[in-house]
Amino acid sequence: MRIVLVDTSRTVLKCVGRMLEAGGHAVIPFTDGHEALDYIKTHPDIAAVVTSAELVSMTGIEMCWETRLIANNRRPIYIVLMSSNYDRAHLAEALDMGADDFIGKPPIAEELYARLRAAERFAFMQNELIRLATTDPLTGVRNRRAFFERAKEASAHAANGGALSAVMLDIDHFKKINDVHGHDAGDEALRAVTRVIAEYEAITGRLGGEEFAMLFENTALAEAAALAEQLRQELALLRIETCGKVITLTCSFGVSQWQKGDTIDTLLKRADAALYEAKHGGRNRVVSANKILSDLRPQASSGVIRSARH
Repeated sequence: MRIVLVDTSRTVLKCVGRMLEAGGHAVIPFTDGHEALDYIKTHPDIAAVVTSAELVSMTGIEMCWETRLIANNRRPIYIVLMSSNYDRAHLAEALDMGADDFIGKPPIAEELYARLRAAERFAFMQNELIRLATTDPLTGVRNRRAFFERAKEASAHAANGGALSAVMLDIDHFKKINDVHGHDAGDEALRAVTRVIAEYEAITGRLGGEEFAMLFENTALAEAAALAEQLRQELALLRIETCGKVITLTCSFGVSQWQKGDTIDTLLKRADAALYEAKHGGRNRVVSANKILSDLRPQASSGVIRSARH
């Protein structure tokens, strides 16, 4: 694990740091709590924080609390407080303020390693729960909920002037694939499409059925439409072997660009309207939205997308 170690004493940092490194961990030492917090915020690979209770710029308990605020449901951080104060009230306060574990100071090497092994087990379980909660089990891309959570972050950047384009895509005649070849073939078709989509640098999610959404950050409409056309051609060349047969398919695309006053809902609604035009214009094509639809109003994310079109 990559561990941030915080203590005002360079001697303690050196001693505990050597223990951690001997246990196979990467250590980033700090004598100042605020500097440590700044580092944790900008380095999402930090998996654990070991902090002394005796700090200068803030207390160790405050360090626990501030670190806990950085951690979220997508970024677990295991926090261990080191202290020579074994008072039960002190221990209870540390746990209430965000610490996951407590160890005496100076720590005993084997005890420290054991607690960090527990941290690794805890992190593994948390990451697995995050994966299950945010990933579509069939295709491996973000599920609807996770997509919209990530989309909110992208839309905040777009609201501050960054370019953002949306691409909605839908497999043409997907119901026919299921009816003629069976649902196993349909599942394989979805996975095959997703493997191609995953090669593009985009925020991607399966919104339901055979419909996917992609958000291209720092990308204007023309470039996004060109990427959609490239993707359309690649998908049309797919040869999907399943159940002893080879299946081909095509997809239709709708593209829109963030405009002033947009929400993620209105952005996707324009892309969805363009996708609808692509479907009714013959399928296997890319259509770009060229204006804000007058009837669009911000709504809850769950109501953005029409049902799948076949």
